[in-house]
Amino acid sequence: MDNITEIAFQIILYAGNGKSSAMEAIQEAKEGNFEEADKKIVEAGEELGKAHEFQTKLLQQEASGEGQSVNVILVHSQDHLMTAMTVRDLAIEIIEIHRIK
Repeated sequence: MDNITEIAFQIILYAGNGKSSAMEAIQEAKEGNFEEADKKIVEAGEELGKAHEFQTKLLQQEASGEGQSVNVILVHSQDHLMTAMTVRDLAIEIIEIHRIK
């Protein structure tokens, strides 16, 4: 497996973890467990941060002239990361709606 594919799989892994934590945060908020919801949002941010670190590694390689050809797995990983980040952002808003009810 080449380097770009390995990095893409790491992005998918951490983005998926972040998305799952964000969804769990929404469920906690629906049940009125706001302290746990807040913890899950922090957890989501940490996981997405790890995914972003791998993405940054790719960007740095590209900027230094060490870029590699783009493959479908890399495109999928970027899609996964951006979707997970959006879910986290929306989860924060949904938790706040539940909090003020």
